Amino acid sequence: MLTTPGLSQLDVLEAESIQIIREVAAEFERPVLLFSGGKDSVVLLRLAGKAFRPAPVPFPVLHVDTGHNFPEVIEFRDRQVAGLGVRLVVASVQESIDRGRVCEERGLRASRNRLQTVTLLDALAEHGFDAAFGGARRDEEKARAKERVVSFRDEFGQWDPKNQRPELWNLFNTRIRPGEHARVFPLSNWTELDVWEYVRRESLELPAIYFAHRRTVFERDGLLLDDNPHTRRQDDEPAFPATVRFRTVGDASCTGAIESGAATVGEVIEELKTTRVTERGQTRADDRVSEAAMEDRKREGYF
Repeated sequence: MLTTPGLSQLDVLEAESIQIIREVAAEFERPVLLFSGGKDSVVLLRLAGKAFRPAPVPFPVLHVDTGHNFPEVIEFRDRQVAGLGVRLVVASVQESIDRGRVCEERGLRASRNRLQTVTLLDALAEHGFDAAFGGARRDEEKARAKERVVSFRDEFGQWDPKNQRPELWNLFNTRIRPGEHARVFPLSNWTELDVWEYVRRESLELPAIYFAHRRTVFERDGLLLDDNPHTRRQDDEPAFPATVRFRTVGDASCTGAIESGAATVGEVIEELKTTRVTERGQTRADDRVSEAAMEDRKREGYF
């Protein structure tokens, strides 16, 4: 990322992201913004709003609903989208299960994360979306560090790191054939700390679970999981109240909390300045299976 005299780091990151969003909106026929209600997608939606202001955002937002989401996040998602007047498309994993498109996982550590792949690809095909904006950042983990800004997906929705296009001088190759699509990551050069600094600067609202609150949790595999029907707590996993917050928003069956007293954006920022563990490494059970866990799912087509 190049610096510009007189502009802050956030100004440069914002300008770069807006340029990417405008370029993709101009080059692709039917882009869509993936919106989970998490901090990255909230920032992404704000950037999209700035990119086309005073006109409305010219594409819809898409949420892949696992059915195992935190209720606070779904409430926040609906309120945000309604307030901005953006069209929301919801793709349901439960509907994919009901139609026999995917099979529910079984076992103690079952989740619906992998099942999202088919649901997402079906939604992209059904609505004809040829580019999907995502909030992934390269600092999250190793597989995402391999991503291009405009990441090519073949006709099966699969990602191959050896088949990605070079992006010299921020020149993006947006050419695709029928049936192919691209994932676009305008926040690629941002860090988790950058996102939170931008949230503070723009006074963005986030779901309450990002901030310290009392919650009944239990420990499994070194993670503090929310005690809810989707996590299937066992008799040898006692529940207890704790003051926690979530660093990332995901499926409630595998997204862990951290013990924290950070109740404001400023306190979260100060906390992040001292941590050495990425958000996914600290809070996502499915990414702890192996270092290749995320890369496997990316090859399958979801991320």
